[in-house]
Amino acid sequence: MNEIKTVAVLGAGTMGAGIAQVAAAAGWRTLLFDVTAERVEAGLGRIRDTLEKGVEKGKVAKADADGTLSRLHGITSLDQAADVGLVIEAVPEDLSLKVKVLGEAAKHVAKDAILASNTSSLCLTELAAALPGPARVVGMHFFNPVPRMKLLEVVRAHQTSDETLEVVREVGTQMGKEVIVVRDMPGFASSRLGIALGMEAIRMLEEGVATAPEIDAAMKLGYGHPMGPLELTDLVGLDVRMAIGEYLHRELGGEQFRPPQLLKRLVRAGKLGRKSGEGFYKY
Repeated sequence: MNEIKTVAVLGAGTMGAGIAQVAAAAGWRTLLFDVTAERVEAGLGRIRDTLEKGVEKGKVAKADADGTLSRLHGITSLDQAADVGLVIEAVPEDLSLKVKVLGEAAKHVAKDAILASNTSSLCLTELAAALPGPARVVGMHFFNPVPRMKLLEVVRAHQTSDETLEVVREVGTQMGKEVIVVRDMPGFASSRLGIALGMEAIRMLEEGVATAPEIDAAMKLGYGHPMGPLELTDLVGLDVRMAIGEYLHRELGGEQFRPPQLLKRLVRAGKLGRKSGEGFYKY
């Protein structure tokens, strides 16, 4: 497998921008791709803002921020991705969409370039089966906000080669992440546990056990979680967490994954969390 010199991140939203930032900060030339120049520029702007705030707070050295930005390049055509050794898609949780974008990237990159998905729950084995060179397909599940969160969950599909797995482990370490490797099962490790906790917190709110701040405080102060389960649901998006819950309930059964009626009502009302200005909290 070729040495990775350039990384391409597909999708310039919150997750994609964060992944591109940590890739560039780790020293790789990094391409941030999206379908319009406006989306690419919004992603790059998000990275610039994050780095500027880091410099202002003394958490990022100015030279490091400048170096990161110098290695970032926005693109709207995958024709510019010929020298890419690692592709990471960060598009919405839709298997057909992920197959489409990674399949298109595979036409432009080398045959031994790694194709990674940032999916938080979808079947990597099914994704790999739909792509050329399935042995190079792997899951790289980052967490939001990517620059701050230390965990990288690497997911091994049935087809993923030992070589692919080892390269991705090294990439994660170079990015400053703590890497765990899990087998391709619905929800992997993190989403399976996180969704069960999140859905139970919503049921508790629905039943009037306590208020949203009190439920979140219970987990933050009692168990040392940096963010409560309802705050986290607002951050991720109520619609996203509902879709993952429905998928896990379908695949694994178990009432712990079934989305409560309260969550469904909020999603139908367009109250999706931070991105809409209101979820379990108002922003």
